Amino acid sequence: MPFVPKGFELVIILIIVIIIFGPKAFPKLGKSIGQGVKGLRKGLESGKEKIDEKFDEVEEKKAEEAAAEEVEAEVEDVAAEADEAEAAEEGEAAPAKRVVKVKRVAKTDDEPAEESAE
Repeated sequence: MPFVPKGFELVIILIIVIIIFGPKAFPKLGKSIGQGVKGLRKGLESGKEKIDEKFDEVEEKKAEEAAAEEVEAEVEDVAAEADEAEAAEEGEAAPAKRVVKVKRVAKTDDEPAEESAE
């Protein structure tokens, strides 16, 4: 269990620090400790922001992949229905499933991704 100074113990530690560093150096010591704590907090916040950004990128990529799979499934369903309807009009048996390739067009930040069936 870690040692945590309380009350009287803290006062004794402060007195020892004043004796070792002297009363003139005590404000400088306090200032440098304060700057160190401030720098540590700033570094922790920066690291947290970077982790959050990376997490958002991963979540966005997962959402895009899920949307692409959904669109691909819809295109396959529509193609199968079209084949069945065409076969019914001609009086033939329904053909085997046709493979439909979906070409994904790159998107920019301003416009959504476009998908086209070939």
